[in-house]
Amino acid sequence: MSSLIELTDIHFAYPACPPVLKGASLRLDGKERVCVVGHNGAGKSTLLHIVVGLLRPSRGRVVAFGQERRIEADFLAVRRLAGLVFQDPDDQLFCPTVAEDVAFGPLNLGKSKDEAMDIVDRVLSSLDLGGFRDRITHKLSGGEKRLVTLAAVLAMEPKVLLLDEPTNALDEDNEARLIEILLSLPQAMIVVSHDTQFRERIGSRAVRLADGEIVPG
Repeated sequence: MSSLIELTDIHFAYPACPPVLKGASLRLDGKERVCVVGHNGAGKSTLLHIVVGLLRPSRGRVVAFGQERRIEADFLAVRRLAGLVFQDPDDQLFCPTVAEDVAFGPLNLGKSKDEAMDIVDRVLSSLDLGGFRDRITHKLSGGEKRLVTLAAVLAMEPKVLLLDEPTNALDEDNEARLIEILLSLPQAMIVVSHDTQFRERIGSRAVRLADGEIVPG
């Protein structure tokens, strides 16, 4: 079976810093929920950003959805199919209202305003966030913003979800709600999380990022 995402021998360093990734390889197959663990600064977020082309490796291959991806035009297609939920929701939410934030992706994909609003209503309802539709985004709590970022990504109907510390700022009730939502979704996922109980509930397998390489979790 062909993989959805395959990173092979990925090397990456930030300017004037030691290498973060030194030959990391990771494969995501259909229906998998792969959890990635590692200490702070190990390169977990970097790895997710490389998948969608926000960062480019100095060496290695990125194959996504059956094609090798090298240049920006290649990654535009990847970003339509792989939805990244950032570690900090404020990096992702920038519209005045929740409805506008959730509609942003569908509108960019060419949906009409009416089609986009239908998607907004459907996605918010599916996440039990219907009451959030007209709320002011910057007035939401950290946990509420995190759920809205997930809604915004799901509105684009991605084939893969990339989740970077999705339980940050969530209280116990909202974490339970998030777990229920994620377990109900059909998408394959790569999940970066320091939360052991969350990983055990969500993951189908775990890997560890250590010394710049991926090893069994």
